[in-house]
Amino acid sequence: MAARRALHFVFKVGDRGRTARFYRELLGMSVLRHEEFEEGCKASCNGPYDGKWSKTMVGYGPEDDHFVAELTYNYGIGEYRLGNDFLGITLVSSQAVNNAKKMGWPLKEVTTGIFEAEAPGGYKFYLEDKEQLKQDPVLKVTLGVSDLQKSVNYWSDLLGMKIYEKDEEKQRALLGYADNQCKLELKSVGGVVDHGTAFGRIAFSCAKEELPNIEALMKKENQKILTPLVSLDTPGKATVQVIILADPDGHEICFVGDEAFRDLSKVDPNGDKLLDDAMAADNSDKWFAAQKMKKASA
Repeated sequence: MAARRALHFVFKVGDRGRTARFYRELLGMSVLRHEEFEEGCKASCNGPYDGKWSKTMVGYGPEDDHFVAELTYNYGIGEYRLGNDFLGITLVSSQAVNNAKKMGWPLKEVTTGIFEAEAPGGYKFYLEDKEQLKQDPVLKVTLGVSDLQKSVNYWSDLLGMKIYEKDEEKQRALLGYADNQCKLELKSVGGVVDHGTAFGRIAFSCAKEELPNIEALMKKENQKILTPLVSLDTPGKATVQVIILADPDGHEICFVGDEAFRDLSKVDPNGDKLLDDAMAADNSDKWFAAQKMKKASA
């Protein structure tokens, strides 16, 4: 499974301006690319919405060798309800800690040298107050599960992840595809996993030839396939093939063909400008304010 890569986590965002400020100014990430779409995604990348939406990829370096965040913004939706499915992203950056302090952004020291910062929308980030790693500073994504052993079996036996750590007492496990990649931490929530309406998605790449095999294995094992193998177009960019799965707790998992994704995910030097221009042209906040209305809550 060495060819498989952890790519990104998808967040739904309601306030694009404040969100951009958090990732750029506090975390110190860069806009890697920004794309606007006139209608919903065939693989529900933006959630179960049909209208206009945008995708912004932000991270500490190129998507080829960094785990990044995909920020999806649905025009007209101002907020989403959080569940207990996404428990946080942990990264190493004393600079981010300093940035938060300078900005007056609320920080909570949860254990010695690790600070919790909340992105707009309530998504938690855990910042290790150490010098940022030369390689990818993003260490792990933590997801809530209802039955740790069942989830570990799914991710290791069916999806081929290596188990790095397993702690029965703390009811957590750490898995991944390679030592130098962002890991997946599974942590028991002691009950049912609630995805709210803010539910995200974790994405991985594999050789294109593996995609039909993954689909066949999931069918054979009676596991949930949310979107069977499909081709997704991005205007002016590479077409990619994806399959969307759901684990035992309903966490959405995307597998995408690696070759085309490397082409699609090249850093766009105009990414910042495209995002800023889109935000400047988005008058939805003013329109809703003028109508004395609030944007919809999903």
